[in-house]
Amino acid sequence: MTRKYYIIGITDDAEIKFSPEVLELISCNKIFSGGKRHHLLVKDFLPADATWINVAVPLEKTFATYAQQKSIVVFASGDPLFFGFAGTILRRDPDAELEVFPSFNSLQMLAHRSLLPYEEMLAVSLTGRPWHKFDQALIEGRTLIGTLTDRNKTPRVIAQRMLDYGYDNYRMVVGSNLGNQEEQVHEYNLSEVVDRDFAMPNCLLLRQTHPRSRPFGIPEGEFALLDGRTKMITKAPIRLLSLSALDLRQRSVFWDVGFCTGSVSIEAKLQFPHLNVFSFEIREAGRSLMETNSRRLGTPGIEVVIGDFMDQDLSAYPRPDALFIGGHGGELIAMMQKIDQVLPSRGVVVFNSVAPESYRAFCQGTDLCGWMQEQPMQVALDQHNPITILKATKP
Repeated sequence: MTRKYYIIGITDDAEIKFSPEVLELISCNKIFSGGKRHHLLVKDFLPADATWINVAVPLEKTFATYAQQKSIVVFASGDPLFFGFAGTILRRDPDAELEVFPSFNSLQMLAHRSLLPYEEMLAVSLTGRPWHKFDQALIEGRTLIGTLTDRNKTPRVIAQRMLDYGYDNYRMVVGSNLGNQEEQVHEYNLSEVVDRDFAMPNCLLLRQTHPRSRPFGIPEGEFALLDGRTKMITKAPIRLLSLSALDLRQRSVFWDVGFCTGSVSIEAKLQFPHLNVFSFEIREAGRSLMETNSRRLGTPGIEVVIGDFMDQDLSAYPRPDALFIGGHGGELIAMMQKIDQVLPSRGVVVFNSVAPESYRAFCQGTDLCGWMQEQPMQVALDQHNPITILKATKP
């Protein structure tokens, strides 16, 4: 049976006004659904014999009840197709027929209240979602970022994260209880937000005041080093050539094995902020070093794994479609065989060789794994020993 959903977007306005078309739709139906807050707002419009299906998590029970109906009128917040319940229905009941009657979503309302043109706004939801898309928007330097919050990722938590990573080049407009009598809209510097609490529900706009520097090739002097050892960092030209070989624009999950100072991970995240970056290092000192450098250089979201890579349960992490080997502890061939167990088809591995022994080991590991090796690239930088950039792809 194909179900028909009529999805009506509403605001929190206590005096809701529906169009004649929607009023006719309500009067002709008997099965209605939405959250408890939606029911309080629309109950006076419903027929006397109406049945209400409450939307509550987990949603399996709600959709099991929906499955018994032919036609349902669902009330949802704002625009149901904007991080809204219409998208949930499309995922869970893909054969259903939908008709949507949208209202303004909360970020549109906040832009209107603030008189901010929002044609260039990038909308990001942090409502029950990870930081990844938000971090990407910051690194990319989006000029206007609209953000949906929740009880964990609140305006003060968001502001603190931005300040921790050096993104103080934004002002924050916070809107609470938009559309009802308790509505509050104010604009702040981020430093003013970290000590404030805001009524729920709320959302926010981040308005960039000036661009933040985003160099292509971070100078080595910008990094804190492991015990001050300048040789323990991949130099900027080699770093960029290695990332170029990894073809990261076309990748989604990047692993940096043996990250040391974190220079390759941080450069990758800065240049390709869409990447999910996982960085492995055997030394405990790497943890604080990565935190220092990622905060200094504005790259939130890098996940650090400390411990011997050869002892790690790699199934605990998303499979990498690009991987850089920065350190191998003399176990390069065994490491490549371990990597082969999680590397998907067309996954790529890059390794920078300084010594003939590591060059031969990489070639041998490539043959054992059945990977396809590309033409090596040798680079000599200043007075340093020549480095050979090696690349292999899993068929």
